[in-house]
Amino acid sequence: MAAHTQTNGRDLRNVIVASAAGTALEWYDFFLFGALATILAKHFFANVPETQAFILTLLTFAAGFFARPFGALVFGKIGDMHGRKGAFLTTISLMGVATLLIGLLPDYSQVGLLAPAALVFLRMVQGFALGGEYGGAAIYVAEHSAAHRRGFDTSWIQTSAAIGLTLALVVVLGLRTWMGEAAFADWGWRIPFIGSVLLLVVSLWIRMRLSESPVFQELQAQGRNSKRSLADSFAEWSSLKLVLLALFGIMMAQGVVWYTGNFYTQFFLEKVLKVPGATVTGIMLTITFASMFLYVFFGWLSDKVGRKPVMLGGMILMLVAYFPGFQMLTHFANPGLAEAMRANPITIAANPDACSLQLDLTGGARKFTSACDVAKSAVASLGVSYQTAFAAQGAEVRVGSAVIMAPSLDGLSTGAAKAARAAFEGELKAALAAAGYPAGADMARFNWWGVVGTMLIFIVAATALYGPQAACLVELFPARIRYTALSFPYHVGTGWFGGFQPAIGFAIVTAAGETYAGLWYPFVITAIAIVVAILFLPETRGRDVGDQG
Repeated sequence: MAAHTQTNGRDLRNVIVASAAGTALEWYDFFLFGALATILAKHFFANVPETQAFILTLLTFAAGFFARPFGALVFGKIGDMHGRKGAFLTTISLMGVATLLIGLLPDYSQVGLLAPAALVFLRMVQGFALGGEYGGAAIYVAEHSAAHRRGFDTSWIQTSAAIGLTLALVVVLGLRTWMGEAAFADWGWRIPFIGSVLLLVVSLWIRMRLSESPVFQELQAQGRNSKRSLADSFAEWSSLKLVLLALFGIMMAQGVVWYTGNFYTQFFLEKVLKVPGATVTGIMLTITFASMFLYVFFGWLSDKVGRKPVMLGGMILMLVAYFPGFQMLTHFANPGLAEAMRANPITIAANPDACSLQLDLTGGARKFTSACDVAKSAVASLGVSYQTAFAAQGAEVRVGSAVIMAPSLDGLSTGAAKAARAAFEGELKAALAAAGYPAGADMARFNWWGVVGTMLIFIVAATALYGPQAACLVELFPARIRYTALSFPYHVGTGWFGGFQPAIGFAIVTAAGETYAGLWYPFVITAIAIVVAILFLPETRGRDVGDQG
């Protein structure tokens, strides 16, 4: 197949703007949930303790990621058979409707368990839609671009994630400031979801003016567009090995690196270090705004030196930064907490056989009622580390010279269990305060520049990996199966490895008692991807993106 016809000048700019704008809207819709996780936990999981409610909210956040690979398969097949344009017109419409409905949902106080069930369902619809969006937009731009600037052009699709996240944070911060925290937490959180319908109308209008990509037009004219893209992508070894390479050499690292830098840090600052939500939103807005320029820079750099060295550099930087970076966040954001943990370490004495891993994938069906679980849940929810010791019966929390016995909730009614837990947590908070543990971050000692500087290290790593990624993935796969074969590993990597990372990390911390223990999950995933990429990932810069086979 001859090299495909390239689009230049104003037409190419229109393609990039239309693709990036629509993708930014989908990311805005998707990221609103993460930005409002702590508020949504109180509205939709009010029937469970605070720590478990937050974990369940993170799992609902992750449910959207779980659905993304399935959307990738469905819309990938549509895109490879019938065209790129039609597929991502459908995805943006589906995303917009699901987001609007989230804003209209009644909460737990109004309809009980129907509220979290409906929230999970709509979150999965969002993920299903996003599963077809990224691949279509990245492919559409790349198939219009010249080889020598493909990294730069497709980096604008990567930037759309930052634009969407920035827009979500700006709207949330602006409404919080204007309405006040109480009103926003009560009902104002619905406004960003409902208001997104206006952006949907504009994005649809822009995208409907586009024509089909020149590469797909050539494939269709020659009758070479795939009629069985799933089988062609996964049943033939020549294609399957590329899918596996993309997943294990690029995408699983992309998932944990990007979501650690952009979301786990946010949860860590607000939930563990007790930094006020408005301050965290402002910090996230700052580093996300900076990332927009970094995506484009690293995409441009990959056109000069190659995709592989730039992406590997991002992975290696993040691997080195995980543990010292989060320790620096603690030092800069809440030094009083770090000092208290050193001066008066906490010990939970219990029988380990009575302790559970508090990661519930069943939506709240499991109840963590043993004394050990109650103790660990309460301490972890306060964002402090603890050591463990053996006790034959029951569980006790030792803070300095104070000893607080944790109650067992087995066999208690809902009201009695809630009262027993509240009494224990009250004693625990009093003991922590007496031992010098701060109830929240002391903003007089809060080092804004230190926190932002540390988080920029994470963002540089994430953008170096993500900036050239769209061009690399498009160049890696043949055009006739590109939509399916690219989208599936992308969304498994970002959706499953990355999307579940906040919930997994928080549960690991709760179980291990170490504030930084959850970082072992992304650390190991990133290390494996580095080895695979060094050994097996080819350099793709300059490849023709016409049909390669």
